[in-house]
Amino acid sequence: MLLTTHIAPSPPLPQRFLEAMEQVQDKLLHLLASAPLLLLAILIVLGAVWLGGFVSRRMRVLTHISRSNPYMDGLLRNTVQVLIGLAGVLVALDLLGATSLVGAVLGSAGVVGLVLGFAFKDIAENYIAGVLLSLRQPFAPGDSVRIDHHEGKVIALNSRATYLMTAEGNHLQLPNSLVFKSVLLNYSRNPQRRFDFQIAVGNRASLHRTMDLGIATLSGIDGVLDKPAPNALILSLGNDGATLQFTGWIDQTRNDLSRIRSEAMRSLRRALWEAGIPAPETVQHVALVRNEAEPAPLPDNGHPRDTSVDRALDAQLGRARALEDGSDLLETPARNQSP
Repeated sequence: MLLTTHIAPSPPLPQRFLEAMEQVQDKLLHLLASAPLLLLAILIVLGAVWLGGFVSRRMRVLTHISRSNPYMDGLLRNTVQVLIGLAGVLVALDLLGATSLVGAVLGSAGVVGLVLGFAFKDIAENYIAGVLLSLRQPFAPGDSVRIDHHEGKVIALNSRATYLMTAEGNHLQLPNSLVFKSVLLNYSRNPQRRFDFQIAVGNRASLHRTMDLGIATLSGIDGVLDKPAPNALILSLGNDGATLQFTGWIDQTRNDLSRIRSEAMRSLRRALWEAGIPAPETVQHVALVRNEAEPAPLPDNGHPRDTSVDRALDAQLGRARALEDGSDLLETPARNQSP
């Protein structure tokens, strides 16, 4: 049994041209008929854009945020303006009867957003990290910080990077994702900061006298705080002498750490020279003695020094905990009471 198919002949070219012209004419007539609605839709979109800018500039909540967080202020204002403008676009499309277009646009936007999210992963990560850093504010402009192994003063924080100025005057740009994930050391958060330095003395020097002289010298330097008081420790002992460490505290809002430390080292070196306390001898001396009438005196007396718990940071820790926003998950341990 044979199956035969009949193929309808296509209309001639003039007829198809006339049909196409009729469709174009119908579209133009429909466009002219809907011109008032189209004009109204354009006015709605423009009005929504204007309203978004007006509302974002007049919101009192955003004005309050801008005083403490300029970065979040700009972000929230742009978000409010975009949302109001997007609402105007949706109303305009619904007025034109393009609700199906709205669903298609939203679906396409979701797919495009997913593709762009993978393509611009680093940019999105830096942006989100910038928002989180702005909310938490671990530093402020002008703070001296150390992020990872980078150190400098904070210049600004934007949506992509954190800007520092190094001690050499160079501008350092760090991605916000790196700043958010790295160990951050803020030197300026606590106004009081400790400095220390080491000095070596000969084995003939009295360590008691040297430590007391060093503490008195540091206490007399302008800028070194009385509370917490300067301190001295013995770091190491050797055949040629001992290495001592001296510490002191300053107020960073009034004095520079490096300059105070330099002045403390200069003053102590002069005080040791005036007191006749020798430095370690770099040349070995061999003394041949037949008999000693009396044993050589000990370089130090037998009085012990203070070995109590160092409470220099207790008051500063208390002030730092009082400034927390209540989100601390740590409990204050009870002090061990001695019987």
